[in-house]
Amino acid sequence: MDKVGRYEFMAEPFHCDFSGRLFMGHLGNHLLNAADFHSTARGFGMQYLMGIHRSWVLSRLAIEMTEMPQMYTKFNVETWVESAMRYFTSRNFAVVGQGPAAKVYGYGRSIWAMIDTESRQPTDIYDIDNGAIDNWIVIDKECPIDKGGRVKMSEQAELIRTIDTHYNDVDINGHINSVKYIEHVLDLWPLEWYREHAVKRFEIAYVAEAHAGDALSFYSESCPTTDVGEQAFCIRIIRTDGTECCRSKVIFLPIDQV
Repeated sequence: MDKVGRYEFMAEPFHCDFSGRLFMGHLGNHLLNAADFHSTARGFGMQYLMGIHRSWVLSRLAIEMTEMPQMYTKFNVETWVESAMRYFTSRNFAVVGQGPAAKVYGYGRSIWAMIDTESRQPTDIYDIDNGAIDNWIVIDKECPIDKGGRVKMSEQAELIRTIDTHYNDVDINGHINSVKYIEHVLDLWPLEWYREHAVKRFEIAYVAEAHAGDALSFYSESCPTTDVGEQAFCIRIIRTDGTECCRSKVIFLPIDQV
């Protein structure tokens, strides 16, 4: 079995926005599904882990796209494990077209932790099948996007919105779904903004769990960027009890520069 997994998806029409291109949130779902397909086939997927009271939890995700697939377009998500440590593993993604001259739509980088589903505490990845994850590490496949770092924010960040969470926000681990945060963050900008701007890069770091019934408050401020034309925003998400759940950074480009 190849160390790199390749899985076919399609930009289904009801997963696309008003421009006919795939929503970033649905792309995020495809990446996470590809990660699960890959890990399941190699013996350390969610189905096996849940049976021994373990689970993968997404810690960080960065997606950088030059173009989003258009409606009805079939594309592949490639995924591979770049490295593993005791409590964390890094997994990369490439979103590529099909055919001999397939275009590269973009790349993703992610960090995952394994937790005990009863204690909710991190657990040793190398306890699974005597550390067999090391057999699947790929060190010679390029993922040419920045790994990202801690999203720095000041105390002057402005409260933009507070939302309630409900049934559809909760995932198999019992907390707010990782992709739901992505969708809620991107909803902070109105439709008119997206008529003139496209997401170049989205990154998010998950800090603490939130659960159904928690109110999520979104604080935003502009953050520095080095490339001409880019506009970058940093977002902090706080749950009901004042605990910070995650931080995100979104970089936009004008449509005419995409």
